[in-house]
Amino acid sequence: MEILEREMAAELQVMAKSYPVVTLLGPRQSGKTTLSKTLFPDKPYITLEDPDERSLAENDPKGFLARFPDGAIFDEIQRSPQLFSYIQGIVDKTDKKGIFILTGSHQLAIHEAISQSLAGRTAILKLLPFDINEIANITEQFSLDKYVYYGMYPRIYKDNLQPTKFYRDYVQTYIERDVRQMIHVKDLTKFQQFLKLCAGRIGQIFNSHNLSNELGISYHTVANWLSILEASFIIFRLQPYFENFGKRAIKSPKIYFTDVGLATYLLDITTVEQISRDPLRGNLIENFVISEFIKNRLNKGFEPSFYFYRDSNQNEIDLIFKEGNNLVPIEIKASQTFHPQFLKGLEYFKSLTKERCDKGFLIYNGEQEQRLDDFFIYNFRHVGRVFE
Repeated sequence: MEILEREMAAELQVMAKSYPVVTLLGPRQSGKTTLSKTLFPDKPYITLEDPDERSLAENDPKGFLARFPDGAIFDEIQRSPQLFSYIQGIVDKTDKKGIFILTGSHQLAIHEAISQSLAGRTAILKLLPFDINEIANITEQFSLDKYVYYGMYPRIYKDNLQPTKFYRDYVQTYIERDVRQMIHVKDLTKFQQFLKLCAGRIGQIFNSHNLSNELGISYHTVANWLSILEASFIIFRLQPYFENFGKRAIKSPKIYFTDVGLATYLLDITTVEQISRDPLRGNLIENFVISEFIKNRLNKGFEPSFYFYRDSNQNEIDLIFKEGNNLVPIEIKASQTFHPQFLKGLEYFKSLTKERCDKGFLIYNGEQEQRLDDFFIYNFRHVGRVFE
């Protein structure tokens, strides 16, 4: 099966004409290498996972870079962070654009290196796994539960892989290859339990102290492991929006998985049919839809400005899009049937924020799309309409 052009392709090409360096971040297997090689076929490709190439880059960075007078694609650049300062020296001597394309899967290490050497010289883009529009170009339309089970990693669709087996291998490779490079995990079983417990908490207010007590590890270990998962694009934290809402607003984040298929696997769900009976089905669907919103913004080169709202009286909005001074509330429902009470949270938030909120959206599993006063009701396949 041929993988069609990614939605980020246009933005990546524009940035390569505007900056001497473009840095493409994202989780492993999200398609960074394929996209870079497809868009820049004339550039030499070097992966710094290769121990020989990495040794050359570490021991003789000038000699290593001299092999690529017209630039190159350097994959997994976080493995050789010393190259950043030497790349700076090269790009500062020319007005050429799009010289180097750098990819990486650990955003914390790369951001630190960029801030020291390439600030103002590189565009930074983030490529996540397929979004629903990209998958629609290469396979038949799935049900919502099937998307949640399969997840969105390109290799599952390209190579027609069984999702449970793919995610099993992904977790094992991730732990062996990445986590051990970043933290000293003495007990891998404990870390695997940590991953599973995180999956069981998607869409919930995250309490590190409760998790540390449940696992029998320190609060600081939980915080460290969580930051590593976030830096590696395994999970993301959705922050609460509490500006001007007083003490009633909850001020702790929620956690979600960058790819919902990984969360589904960690919950020991092995068939599509199991999802419909799982008590966390609503949370998984919420995770899937929020990820789709984030991809929509990232693929266009925008940093996502998303939050959630909850107060001590259990008033809640699943997602808030902050657009300048405007706040756009978004509710997510797993139901195929619309019920007027689905709009209750949107109505409350609109009354709370008054002139800052002039519209809201309900994303659900039904096919009927309509507008009711200031609220728009869309099927989950059409999240992009929120930004039109």
